[in-house]
Amino acid sequence: MSSLFKPHHWRRALAVAGALVLIVLSGNWAEQRELQAKMEALRQASAAHVLGLRGLVEKHDFLPHAAARHPEVQNLLRAPGDKALRARVNDYFADLQITTGAAALYLVDRNGMTLASSNWNTPSSFVGESYRQRPYFDDALKGGRGLFYGLGLTTGQAGLFIAEPVRVGAEVLGVAVVKISLDPLERVWQRSGYPVVLRDSRGIVFLSAVPEWLFHSITPVSAADSQWMSEHAQYGPRTRFDLLPWKIKAGKDTPGFVLQTSVQGRSTNLLALDTALPELGWTLTVTEDMRDVQQAKQAALTLATLAAALLMLGVLYWRLRERRFTEQQTARLELEQRVEERTRDLQEAHAFRKAMEDSLLVGIRARDPEGKIIYVNPALCAIVGYSAEELLGRHPPYPYWHPEDLEKQARESDEALQGRAAPSGFESRIRHKDGHDVITMVYTAPLIDTEGVNRGWLSSVVDITAQKQAEARQRDQEVRLQRSARLASVGEMASTLAHELNQPLMALSNFAVAARALAGRGSPDMVAGALDDIIEQSKRASEIVRRVRSLINPQRGHFESFAIGDIILHAEALLKPELQRNGVTLKLSMEDPAALVRGDKVLLEQVLVNLIHNAVQAMQEQPRNRRCIALTSQCAGASLRIAVSDQGPGIPADQLEQVFAPFFTTKPDGLGLGLNICRTIIEAHSGIMTVESQDGATFSFTLPIVP
Repeated sequence: MSSLFKPHHWRRALAVAGALVLIVLSGNWAEQRELQAKMEALRQASAAHVLGLRGLVEKHDFLPHAAARHPEVQNLLRAPGDKALRARVNDYFADLQITTGAAALYLVDRNGMTLASSNWNTPSSFVGESYRQRPYFDDALKGGRGLFYGLGLTTGQAGLFIAEPVRVGAEVLGVAVVKISLDPLERVWQRSGYPVVLRDSRGIVFLSAVPEWLFHSITPVSAADSQWMSEHAQYGPRTRFDLLPWKIKAGKDTPGFVLQTSVQGRSTNLLALDTALPELGWTLTVTEDMRDVQQAKQAALTLATLAAALLMLGVLYWRLRERRFTEQQTARLELEQRVEERTRDLQEAHAFRKAMEDSLLVGIRARDPEGKIIYVNPALCAIVGYSAEELLGRHPPYPYWHPEDLEKQARESDEALQGRAAPSGFESRIRHKDGHDVITMVYTAPLIDTEGVNRGWLSSVVDITAQKQAEARQRDQEVRLQRSARLASVGEMASTLAHELNQPLMALSNFAVAARALAGRGSPDMVAGALDDIIEQSKRASEIVRRVRSLINPQRGHFESFAIGDIILHAEALLKPELQRNGVTLKLSMEDPAALVRGDKVLLEQVLVNLIHNAVQAMQEQPRNRRCIALTSQCAGASLRIAVSDQGPGIPADQLEQVFAPFFTTKPDGLGLGLNICRTIIEAHSGIMTVESQDGATFSFTLPIVP
């Protein structure tokens, strides 16, 4: 039988094949694990970006709605020639623009002509300009809400336009428009580590951390879409939208995809994730570099190769010792033949071992008991940058020792030569021949010959520089994610303040305008009454700020005893316009309206308002005869139970445990924080909030009764 087909050759080949399969599987496992970690980071980054973008839009969403209901705005549309009235509306818009930070606020009549604007006194004033060709003007004139992103016709600066009809009864007199600039958001994206892109419904990039991608499309733009954008001057005179330099490869078992592109002239592979914003018609794309995935796979392959190589060396060494023992027991007549066979086997084993050692990605160094280097493999030479001729025969200190760590490395070398090296290895910084630093892990084991004598020390040197850099990047990424979470919390609190302060601030503005008008008529008594109203609204705004601060720190809350019927009736009065507008009936059933509870009236009232508002939204699709909300209060021992029930579609069973979780929402434009804040307020009042879903949804909470 030919030596090629000997059984031990087959076993060796099978062992090598099995080791290769395990190495490949470990590399794939590490790659998939790193991909999953990257995808989770992308989901969190996308959630933070979406939260910031929606917060920016919602911050200004109420402006055109509020401006359209201002009496003087409506009067100007009836009497556009009244210069004094126009001046007051200009000042009112300018004050709103400065207070809210919007880019611009202006009023357009039914013919599309601008009558008043917050920038009326600037060279780029909108006053006298026609915006009839803008689609948001047509949408608002038809009685709907207009939403449009594009370049300004007057200034050429991009922005998001939100338009609301100005109604008096059923008649639409004109359109109130607010312009929001997204430039601050784009500047933040440009300073981030990886590209972030925002596309419109046609796939055209209009906001990007990579400037050269702006106004490029992910798919070819149709002639009809191009004509529509040209007619409405959405992106100025631009009529050509080139394809993005992207080559997309769908991900395996993940919602993301791999993006092959070029950034600043450098080819790169990015892991990307798309998030749709249906309420705006946009798509947000966030990305992460794929290099960490490849480095994780390479590190896993290296470690698996080292483990397989050491195992095979151990098996080979054991087989050689077994064969030597067997040879010593053979007869003298067969000694010459056995020696010849053993010599041939040793040559084969030496050649095989030498080939394995030379192909290893892990550095191997052998030293005699005095520390002289007697063997190095090519992998070690590549790690330190010195050739085998420059290293063989050298005693400590070795040429690759780091000049700043000479004392530490001398101590570690002495401990290894004395057999006191840690079995788990130790980390060592060395200096490559070309001058750059390399971080390694060193594992040392004794070299025992066939007679059991220690002939020196064998060290395995693994380059972990890439792993250390990856760990540093991971720590930096965790810091960025924590910062994003803090920014999300700050954004939610800012949205809460903006929502709560809007009503008193609008009232302050109206009372101030009335006071100025009354002062001109010489009516001191009426002026004094208007000023009293201004003082009252100022106190209300201050109280709201104080109550929101108490939500952050419950120790600052203002707790008092009051009848439960007071806050229920006040919440009903606050929501009466919204209930009438949506055709919803609120039925109250209070067992004991005079039952006393102790707590913060404003915060508990806010909980009721939020629960009733959610119930109204849940019944939007129901017929008007089914739009009914039941609010009940019942005494249950030492507690008072308040429940809000609707006749909507209810909550799926698999979502009942998640409704109070932060950032969980079923609304396309929701933040997922309202119910979480409500439960926090109730728990701060020593109560419990629960939810049930049967023929609709029922949210209930308990409060201790004051004896």
